[in-house]
Amino acid sequence: MSSQRFNALEKVLSRSPIIVDPPSGKVSDFYGESVFNDTAMQEYLSEDVYEIVKGAIDKGTKIQRSVADQIAASMKAWSISKGATHYTHWFLPLTGLTAEKHDAFVSPIQGGKAMEKFEGDQLVQQEPDASSFPSGGIRNTFEARGYTAWDPSSPAFIIGKTLCIPTIFVSYTGEALDYKAPLLRALSALDKAAVEVCRYFDKNVNKVIATLGWEQEYFLIDSALFNARPDLVLTGRTVFGLSSSKDQQLDDHYFGSIPERAGAYIRDFENEMFKLGVPVTTRHNEVAPNQFECAPVYEEANLSVDHNQLLMDVMEKVARRHNFRVLMHEKPFAGINGSGKHNNWAMATNTGVNLLQPGKNPKANLQFLTFFINTIKAVSDHSDLMRAAIASAGNDFRLGANEAPPAIISVFIGEQLTAVLDEIEKKVKKGKMTPDEKTELKLGIGKIPEILLDNTDRNRTSPFAFTGNKFEFRAVGSSANCASAMIVINTIVANQLVEFKKDTDKIINTGVKKDEAIFQVLRDYIISSKKIRFEGNNYGEEWVKEAEKRGLSNIVSTPVALEAFTAKKNIDLFGKVGVLNERELYARREIKLENYTMKVQIESRVIADIAYNQIIPTAIKYQNILIENVKGLKELGLLNIEKMETAKAISGSSGSVDALEKVVTANGHVPDSDTAFTQLDTIDSISKHIAAIKSFTDNMIEERKIANALEDVRDMSMAYSDNVRPYFDKIRYHVDKLELIVDNQLWPLPKYRELLFTR
Repeated sequence: MSSQRFNALEKVLSRSPIIVDPPSGKVSDFYGESVFNDTAMQEYLSEDVYEIVKGAIDKGTKIQRSVADQIAASMKAWSISKGATHYTHWFLPLTGLTAEKHDAFVSPIQGGKAMEKFEGDQLVQQEPDASSFPSGGIRNTFEARGYTAWDPSSPAFIIGKTLCIPTIFVSYTGEALDYKAPLLRALSALDKAAVEVCRYFDKNVNKVIATLGWEQEYFLIDSALFNARPDLVLTGRTVFGLSSSKDQQLDDHYFGSIPERAGAYIRDFENEMFKLGVPVTTRHNEVAPNQFECAPVYEEANLSVDHNQLLMDVMEKVARRHNFRVLMHEKPFAGINGSGKHNNWAMATNTGVNLLQPGKNPKANLQFLTFFINTIKAVSDHSDLMRAAIASAGNDFRLGANEAPPAIISVFIGEQLTAVLDEIEKKVKKGKMTPDEKTELKLGIGKIPEILLDNTDRNRTSPFAFTGNKFEFRAVGSSANCASAMIVINTIVANQLVEFKKDTDKIINTGVKKDEAIFQVLRDYIISSKKIRFEGNNYGEEWVKEAEKRGLSNIVSTPVALEAFTAKKNIDLFGKVGVLNERELYARREIKLENYTMKVQIESRVIADIAYNQIIPTAIKYQNILIENVKGLKELGLLNIEKMETAKAISGSSGSVDALEKVVTANGHVPDSDTAFTQLDTIDSISKHIAAIKSFTDNMIEERKIANALEDVRDMSMAYSDNVRPYFDKIRYHVDKLELIVDNQLWPLPKYRELLFTR
């Protein structure tokens, strides 16, 4: 065993669970203690200032400078009482990660003294150096100016000794350089459009919020084993690795007893999240070994996005003190399930109604059907944007891998709701409906809660499935920022609801009653969006063929998927809804293409590095051991190379033991052992695998050089996708074959059975 691998395993095997004392008392005693939440605001703000902040949160009203000074003073007092010494504007740049620049509260004063200072200007706006954040051409690299602006709707919180203030991040010219700004615009657009539609049913509705509940999947790997794998350190996934004899085929890890060491880690990071007011209530083992999942209860979408980004950051920090590393990559291990981040999305009113929850009477169910069918129509019309929203280098490995939804976007609604939509399509027609038809239809939709009561199981193979009172976007990758999917979903649904209102009002203005007009429009939408609905197995090859017949796209490559952002119809859509302008869309596409290219480039370089510097030398070392052994056999007279070569030529075989023995025996020479034949075969196999690895790696590097010489970002990403990445599997095949041949004591990389089954 290589010394690095042995040392890594020794560290793991000598470890016991690290027990961190939890905060004293019940979770409810310390829940949200590190958040400047409603309770803290009521304690530290005056009553009138508190009402102003609540108005900004609930209604989006502006906060005046004089009020901002009072809020800043109160926030400073609260955070200092919690031990904070610094503050930062916490934002979500287009790197997909979080960003922060810490400044001390302390400010020097005369007499060599200092005082804590934090004013309204510092709360509301900062000017971090934006030069190294991706902008997609919105500003030049030498133009470092960018602005962060406070988002009052997401409460400030304390991490360590730093007050973190959630903010948007924009350029000097006002274009969004982050995920939060367009998300807030999309949520505002949905609110406005949905309220207008809700008033067909309830005049008391004056606000609609999008809700999000994410399910975060991840792997835990011991830090010593992680550090012994350069590919995990640099790419987040294993570029080589032979499948373990046992992995997930017995389904014995799924929902099983959580291992003690992993459980200690999970409890620790959960307590940290509870302090930060993140309602992480679910934990369990996932399908693959060493894979786990956590999930919160539903929250307003903007806050939920912030909480997920915060969770991923905290999970990694806590993991290090437990000698773990967290893998958020969508496909860290070949041959077993990758990780997703299911986004459960719905809409709720200020009156407490979930608009995707069937009600107790026909009127409530007509409202449910209105939002339900409009969502399906939005996805049908903009499936290309849904695919683009989840596109990444990591997710390309996972989508369609018989464990996750395919790259074909479809909607699952279940057999019972399909029957309801079929009934509407059949009974509603242009012109006026008869009283009997109206009664029959209303009686039918009145039964929706009953038929869904025991029939809300989800289709786990569907990328966008209705699960009783929400839609679950299952195709989102585990490392993704949820905002990417949420921006698209809320934008396309907002646009669709505006169109629905126009279409319905147009019919009402002809003298048709409101309910009948709504049914007529919904019927048209049911028909026009029928192609996107699929109730079967999305993993099957039959669906790929059927989807092609329906005209649905199957885009397996990120560079191609990202073209949707700059299609004219989508530029018009985002502009009309007021979420992203053309310049911002082109910038985002360019940033994502650059990110894809860089990730594939890094993986290519890691593959070459490990192949040249670890795999090939190790294989040659083992081959030399075999060669020396064969030489020893020859010196002892146990092996006659000349006769073996003659036998091989006569047999016409590739040197298999059985064939050669028969020929050699027929020629009057019987070897004392099969060992020589086996070793020569093995030496030959090793040579062939080494030659293939060398040849494919050389070719990959040449293709990389050609790609790097291209100037257009799209051309470069396509070259990496089409010409560089295909070599990954070719090289891996031969490396994994060598892993099976080479002496286990010599193999330099921790193996899957060690990575996945060492607790």
